[in-house]
Amino acid sequence: MLEAARAGAPWAFERLYTDLAPVVTGYVRLQGSAEPDDLTSEVFLGVFAGLSSFTGSEQQFRSWVFTIAHRRLVDERRRAVRRPTEPTGDPGTLDGPGGDAEAEALDALGLRRVYELCATLSPDQREVLLLRIVGDLTVEQVARTVGRSVGAVKALQRRGLAALRKKID
Repeated sequence: MLEAARAGAPWAFERLYTDLAPVVTGYVRLQGSAEPDDLTSEVFLGVFAGLSSFTGSEQQFRSWVFTIAHRRLVDERRRAVRRPTEPTGDPGTLDGPGGDAEAEALDALGLRRVYELCATLSPDQREVLLLRIVGDLTVEQVARTVGRSVGAVKALQRRGLAALRKKID
């Protein structure tokens, strides 16, 4: 699939986006992005622009995509510090077409609980856990993405999971 995308096959671009965009959006949303869908679009613009220079396996590709997402998130935070804005909506609100009201209510409650649990973690713990769980990256890949040692990532993961365990219990 990566070779087809490098060759410019539209179906390959679509498949890469379809497979990875939801998890990238989930990662940036839980990291507190003001505009997670816009940020995901920026990530994939960067991915597709740099695809010709990427070399590696599909797992390495996934790590590369989350590295780009991490960097775009850092850029967004820097912009927000330089030009603060007032939030216009509730980040826990689900957008999209209407449907089964009961299912939507349960989804909203589950999403709100995930937000609440993530908010109890330190930013570093949250970032490591989201990259490990949502991004499905290895400890080594997370360490490269966030610029920390493998030991530091393991420690953050262990402390983050312990904190979540206490909250859930």
